[in-house]
Amino acid sequence: MLAREFFARPAIEVAPDLLGCVIAHQTADGLVAVWIAETEAYAGERDPASHAFRGRTARNAVMFGPPGHAYVYFTYGMHFCVNLVCQPDGDASAVLLRAGRVIEGTALAAARRAGSRGSVRETDLARGPARLCQALGIDRSQDGADVCDPAAPLRVLAPAGASVPSGSRTRAGPGVSHGPRVGVSRAAEAAWRFWITGEPTVSAYRPSVPRRARAKPVSGQPSGDGTMPR
Repeated sequence: MLAREFFARPAIEVAPDLLGCVIAHQTADGLVAVWIAETEAYAGERDPASHAFRGRTARNAVMFGPPGHAYVYFTYGMHFCVNLVCQPDGDASAVLLRAGRVIEGTALAAARRAGSRGSVRETDLARGPARLCQALGIDRSQDGADVCDPAAPLRVLAPAGASVPSGSRTRAGPGVSHGPRVGVSRAAEAAWRFWITGEPTVSAYRPSVPRRARAKPVSGQPSGDGTMPR
């Protein structure tokens, strides 16, 4: 298990140190474990791209609590994403888990991901934050879960064979790359996304695409489809 002190640091430090760690979720259906290959750091009220930038709300309250807890949010009306809370109690900060490789419970993860679409490649089972949550069976019911509790269903583990003192680095071996975060429109220049170099489960980078404003037709003039405006 990773100690709570490991998370009681700035997200920008925790994010690369989580690479190579494992997030595991035990449910009634079985255990799925994912080796973490990609993360993103968010610095709370100091970060315009963070959910906590405008302060505490019912949705982001877990981010303002003690470190070592899961912050799970619902997005686009269909997906869940899981973050790990950093910094001491009251200082909102978190690391988004973006992608990884399923190392245990592959059949269960594949069944959760397949749905009506047929088979899914193993490298795609947890490739992207929404897929990672789907493979692990994570939803809002895990919001606030203590990932440092050995008895908890949702846990974060150090790499196999690693001895990890409180607050120390966990990675060994593979190189680490970093670059801009995916899909953020503000603070987009911050290179706070980290991934294991060359790992095929890392998600594709996509910059934020500004929404195009729809031009309103002038009153009394036909709209784009040839009909008159209401």
